[in-house]
Order: sequence, then C-alpha cells, then structure tokens
Amino acid sequence: MGRTEEQQELLTAKSFFARLAAQVMFYSNRIIIFAVAASSMLTPLFAAQPLTPSQNPASFDVIIKGGTVCDGTGAEPRHVDVAIRGDRIAGIGDFKTAKAKTVVDANRLAVAPGFINMLSWSNESLIQDSRSQSEIRQGVTTEIMGEGESMGPVNDRVREHMLREQSDIKYDIKWNTLAEYLRYLEARGVSCNVASFIGATTIRENVIGFEDKAPTPEQLDQMRELVRKEMEAGALGIGTSLIYPPAFYAKTDELIELCKVAAKYQGKYISHMRSEGNRLLEALDELLRISREAGIPAEVYHIKAAGQPNWGKIDNLLSRIEAAQKEGLKITADMYTYTAGGTGLDACLPPWTEDGGYPALFKRLRDAPTREKIKAQVQVPSNEWENMYLAAGGAEHILLVGFKSEKLKPLTGKTLAEIAKMRGKGPIDTAMDLIAEDESRIGTIYFMISEENIKKELAKPWISFGSDEASQAPEGVFLKSNPHPRAYGNFARVLGKYVRDEKVIPLTEAVRRLSGLPATNLGLDHRGFIKEGMFADVVVFDPATISDRATFEKPHQYAVGVKHVFVNGVHVLKDGEHTGAKPGRALWGPGKAP
Repeated sequence: MGRTEEQQELLTAKSFFARLAAQVMFYSNRIIIFAVAASSMLTPLFAAQPLTPSQNPASFDVIIKGGTVCDGTGAEPRHVDVAIRGDRIAGIGDFKTAKAKTVVDANRLAVAPGFINMLSWSNESLIQDSRSQSEIRQGVTTEIMGEGESMGPVNDRVREHMLREQSDIKYDIKWNTLAEYLRYLEARGVSCNVASFIGATTIRENVIGFEDKAPTPEQLDQMRELVRKEMEAGALGIGTSLIYPPAFYAKTDELIELCKVAAKYQGKYISHMRSEGNRLLEALDELLRISREAGIPAEVYHIKAAGQPNWGKIDNLLSRIEAAQKEGLKITADMYTYTAGGTGLDACLPPWTEDGGYPALFKRLRDAPTREKIKAQVQVPSNEWENMYLAAGGAEHILLVGFKSEKLKPLTGKTLAEIAKMRGKGPIDTAMDLIAEDESRIGTIYFMISEENIKKELAKPWISFGSDEASQAPEGVFLKSNPHPRAYGNFARVLGKYVRDEKVIPLTEAVRRLSGLPATNLGLDHRGFIKEGMFADVVVFDPATISDRATFEKPHQYAVGVKHVFVNGVHVLKDGEHTGAKPGRALWGPGKAP
C-alpha cells in the first residue's frame, strides 16, 4: 500500500530526530567519561591536601594573629587567628600562611568583639568631634543613645529647646527625625557605630510641651504616631528618664501606650526609673508593669540603690528582677562602675519647679516667696520625688563640674559646700542662685552609691554596661567643663579593676556582658560576637595593663591598655593611637521597615 506525501514527510522527520538524538547521546557520553576521568585524577590531590585555614591561599584585608579570643559568648577563650575581609569576619582559626594587607600581632593580647555602650550621651559630642576618642580608646565600637531625651523627632518647640540648652558645644539642627539624625552622623563620618532609643520625653515635648498635664486622647494618638514612624525608621524602642521633668509628669498608662506601639516592631523599653532611692522598689514595680502590659522587654538604666539609707534595698531589687525573669518577663539592666552618679544641680529641686520648662524654673528661683517654699521642701525627706541633695548626704558630697556661663566656669571642680562658703550663703540658697545665674541645669556629680553594691551588681549575668556620659577628648571645647570620669574609664575599669585586680568576674564573662549580651538584648544585626560572618567590630587589648586613668579631680585622662580597634573592618585605633578613620554606621532596630 503506497504512502501519502504527508506520511513520507513524517517518516523523514522522525528519522532526522532519531539521528540527532543518537549524536547527542554519543557526545554526552564522551563528556561524562571525560568528566569522570578528570575527577578521578583530581580526587587524590584534594584528598591529600584538604583545605584548611592555614593552607588556604586566599588573601584577607586583616589577620589578627596569635591572640586569645574571647568570642562574646562567655565560652572558654581560644588561641586562634581572626581574619577580616571587607567589613566582616571572614574566618577564625590558623592562618599562618594566608596573606593579608594588614597583620596585627596579638601575642599575649586578648581579642574580643567591640564593646557596646548601652547608655551614651554622645548625641552632641559626636557632632563636635566624631572620633569618639574616649570611647574608642576603651574598645567601645557602638554607642546607644536615647535616655529619655533623643535627637528626634524635632518640631519647632523641641528645636527651640535644644538650641537654648546648648552649652559648650554649638551646632545647627539639620534633621527632623531621629533616623535622620543618625544618618547625619554617618554621612559626616563617625568612628563608632550609633543607634538610639526614642526619648519618651522628646515625644512628650513634641506634642504636649513642658507642662504638668496629661495628654488628651487626640494628643496620645499623635504621640503613638510619632513612635510608629520612628520605630519603622529603625529606632530601638522607648527610653525614659522619669525623675526629671517633664518626663516626671507622665503617668504609667501613658508610657504603656507608647510601649505597645514599640512592641509591634520588636522594640524594647529602657528606663531611668521614677526612683532609685526612697521608692526604688515601687519604681521597679512600675517598670515590670509596663513590660507586662505592653508585652515588651525592659531594661533598667544604670541600676543602683541611691543614697545610704537605701543601700540595703539592693538585694531585694536584684531578687525581684530575677523573680520576674522566672515569670517569663525579659528584664535586664546596665550599670556604670563608680560610687557617684552624674546629672544636673536642678535634681536637688522638687519637680514642680520646672512645670513650664527651664524659663519657668529660672523665674521661680528669682521670686523670694517661691524660693522659701522650694528651700523648705528640699530639706525634708519625701517619697514624692527624687531629692538628690539628701541622697548625696549633703553639700560636701555634691561636686559641680559643668557651667554654661564663662563667669561661673572658675567654680568647676568645687563642691557645693565650698562654693556656699565662698559666697557666705547656705548650700540650698547657693544652689538656687547658681542655677538662676547660669540659666542651665549645671552639670553635677553626686556621691551616693555603695562600692559593695557595685560588686553585687557586677556578679549578675544579666547586667551590661553603660557610661552615662559623652565621648570626649582632652582638648579644645571639652576642656571647658569636667565630665564624670566614667566618660574616659567606665569600660576599661571593668576589665582592669574588677576583672584583673579584684577578680569579681572572670574575663570571658566581662567580655560577654560588654558585647554579646547587649547586642542580643537590642537585636543588633550580626554584632556582638567574634564569629565568621559577623561585622568586624573587634578590639585587641592587654588584660595585664588595661586600666582607667580618669579621676574626679582630673577626669580628662584616657584609659590605657587597648592596642587596636576595628570598626566595620577598618583600623580605627592602631598601636593605641587613633588613625582618624571614621567607618561607623547608623545601626537599626530589628523592626525597621524594608
């Protein structure tokens, strides 16, 4: 039977594709055979020389060789090399034969993750000097801001307040939001990383002002919206400082509402509690309530029992926090390692004196009847407000260190008792006179903390560290005032005095609480550990010599013992000297919108 033309074409096509398939199979088999043969020849070569860090010919930007690595987890230290490529840690192990542009000899030195300052007041100082000298020279690579007041959000009222309160450091406010401020620092160049909480005080000042009044429902909505915007832009959470007006005027319910918004973005609540003295335990109860009802982790700023009558409360305070932790609340704290706190001289006065802001305070201090009323209240112990004058135990324990007026700056470094004697007036009258004359808070140091309690706090594994000061340098505008010595020594003091000399905690535990613990608490992305893939924030220091040098009498003195500091893989401190590099970045909370 004959084929049709169409059938013939179909058979021809089938034949063509069959021949094509056979050719493909032939050459595929040849390729496979070649690949197998090549593999069989190469296999012994790789088997004989497995890739290890010491034999890997890959080059790095930095190798830190021969150091004792404390990785930030609290694990036993290891004698290994750390390799850095770009801004990341590229490997940990033996890199004897590897190449690197920079090789750091860390023999007999400790290698640790960069330290995190949980309470930095470098908001203004980094604008003046972005090298962050006093911090970098202690191994601090990240500064966390936002205790109550933050550098944003800013409106006209807040901008006017910020400009009026500027003292030695003058600057223009070239941002409107907190996130814009952090990017402003990064764009100008800064040696350390920076991040911030939103100051609940700043939110209040934006919407309500400086008066002692509760927000209306509409105002509370505005406050929530400001928090939402800043959290989506990368803020870490809400920070409060509740002993100071106008923060003092905020009720617990108001704070809970703000924290509920922050909690939606994995934010945290961090607080200078409403009392660290007479009502210390009640203040902790408020913090625990906020954590519980807002569903938010909470941290106690600079944990302490202030004033000798309250020193005995520390055991109860610590045990209550640990009970809350067992309940399931995420409660932590940070601390500084000195027996004196630092704040304003106005903290000696009752909070109602600042209803309406500082201009209203200065006016009251110039009115004779009002002064008498203030003076009477300062002298009487009260549970209604935090009286720093009584907490310090008198004028001889109150050191004045920061004046705004050039006329008053010669009084820097004198006690309130000394100045009162010079002026022939009582100490409370002298304090009121000075605040009115200087038209500022006046930087003040209060000696009111127990050394024994500091050691009890150091023993707790959930307490990290914060300087509660600005990064500074012993030069220029910084010499116009005296900081608290913790500005230059808080972190070195942990490793020198309390680890090496007094052996209160071991080195690995101290490093964990200077790095891994705060990084984890804050949810910082790939920070806080010496681990492959982490950002290369690394400090190399000498455990045998690291020490603070700053004193209350001579605070402008750098710590010693830190040899090298890398921030995002860049050498910022080399052989103990600042390189001038400014590789720091703005860091963001885990809830930042994409």
